[in-house]
Amino acid sequence: MTSNNPAVFLLMVNGQIEAADGLEEGISQITSKGRGSQSLVWTFPLDITFKSTSPFGWPQIVVSVYGPYTFGNDVVRGYGAIHIPFTPGKHTKPIPMFVPESTSRLQKFTSWLMGRRPEFTDPKVVAQGEGREVTRVRSQGFVTLLFNIVTKDMKKLGYETTSEHSAATGLTRTSQKLQ
Repeated sequence: MTSNNPAVFLLMVNGQIEAADGLEEGISQITSKGRGSQSLVWTFPLDITFKSTSPFGWPQIVVSVYGPYTFGNDVVRGYGAIHIPFTPGKHTKPIPMFVPESTSRLQKFTSWLMGRRPEFTDPKVVAQGEGREVTRVRSQGFVTLLFNIVTKDMKKLGYETTSEHSAATGLTRTSQKLQ
């Protein structure tokens, strides 16, 4: 393959998980709220590079926040996910966070007594919609991501990545001539 006819494109993400609003605590990077502040500030770095031939099923950033419970156990404080945009440039994206809830009063009481809350055993559940319609969840604030996107060879593979196109992904496929 020559560089004029690439077989793959690259998408580079560089940024940080900046802060959370509405969450009580988190331990992925230890932080605490300042006096009079409702935000947790992490400034947790992100540096990811993706190589692909197609944006179908494009990856997401999945965030899980845990914090200590009254009895000393670490319990889930929030889950959230966001699709990575294709549009080059600077992006600030809020990730809505949620926590699973017990389905009965007995389960709630048992969770409180044991110091364990309901949580997902597989983080893929957060990124996939399948099976989530039967899961009871409660909204739990937002985590803010601040990142830069750099792409390479997407236009050569027939993908337009300007902000004028799809608002969800910033991506449009142009027609290609096969040689």
